[in-house]
Amino acid sequence: MDRKRLKHLFEVAMARAAAAERQGDFALAFAELERAHILGQRWLIRHLRAHWAMLRLARKTGDRHEAAGQITRLIGSPLFWLVGWLPKGNPGGANISPVKPVPLQGDLAVELAGYRVWQDMALRAVLAVSAWGGWQLLGN
Repeated sequence: MDRKRLKHLFEVAMARAAAAERQGDFALAFAELERAHILGQRWLIRHLRAHWAMLRLARKTGDRHEAAGQITRLIGSPLFWLVGWLPKGNPGGANISPVKPVPLQGDLAVELAGYRVWQDMALRAVLAVSAWGGWQLLGN
């Protein structure tokens, strides 16, 4: 899994979503935002950008259910990101639980083949314990 490639593919999906939105193809725009979400959810800022764009599109199309779901996800995403719980393949839309993993299809299955949620969770746990230990040392 090439991190640079994933970041590039995220930006491509975001650009395609913006182009589709400008052309009035809101279904394609949302599909590209879902793709961007899957590709970018491991990085907090990209994850939030995908949800923010989904919220903007939901507001533009008058989809109150999707808008409410995106607001919830924008609020919850930082916490889930901090603990590393980023369910692989979840497209980020309000029609699917934010904690449900979804089987990857097509090129996304290949691009994200090496990604394991438990590895991100373990890494963040180690970082949290290390940070907490450092904080305790500074306080004593």
